[in-house]
Amino acid sequence: MNELLQTKEYLEFLESFITENRKKRIDDVLHSRTKHFTVVVEDVYQLHNTSAVMRSCEVFGIQEIQVIEQKFGKQIDSEIALGAQKWVDIYRFENSTSCMKAMRKKGYQIIATTPHDQSTDLTSFAITKPSALFFGTEKDGLSEEVLQEADGMIHIPMVGFTESLNISVSAAILLQHLSDRLRKSTIDWRLTPQEILLKKIDWAQKSIKDYVKITERFIEENSN
Repeated sequence: MNELLQTKEYLEFLESFITENRKKRIDDVLHSRTKHFTVVVEDVYQLHNTSAVMRSCEVFGIQEIQVIEQKFGKQIDSEIALGAQKWVDIYRFENSTSCMKAMRKKGYQIIATTPHDQSTDLTSFAITKPSALFFGTEKDGLSEEVLQEADGMIHIPMVGFTESLNISVSAAILLQHLSDRLRKSTIDWRLTPQEILLKKIDWAQKSIKDYVKITERFIEENSN
């Protein structure tokens, strides 16, 4: 990426083409965004469930979602996501091994969402460490590979006859609860100043219909 397009000057140039209300909305949303938690969806067969999880990530301020497509290639269902794909960052992986390796490299612990006997109730789950929350298929849950490699497990307490929830419902409940606890904590969970700058640029571009031509003009005016 051209270094000019990662500067405050470029952001200010873009912001001259959007309304004050839009600028304020971007600031307000970014103030609550976090990468302390990220969501990983492993081979979810029903496309609308992946899209609904993405929507929950956006609503509860989770900036990144990882999609493992080892068995089922898919495209995001934009009707279900309702535009959420514009505001969250999506990363795709061909298998669970490569995804877990990437998550650990970024400093995340691997947390499997499962009703397993040894899993932790979400109300007791320690939120201090950056965590990648893995969600499995509707029918079979997470793969044995993820369950074996996980640093911890988490579940939603249930008192009915039903033993599991739809993945999109589970993700929404977990993210609402954990993100609320996170924002009330003293943990440094917000995006860094550089991450905020780059995301402001990204979202400003997405708010301008003809940003490509505008960007070409900026580069022409500011290149030596």
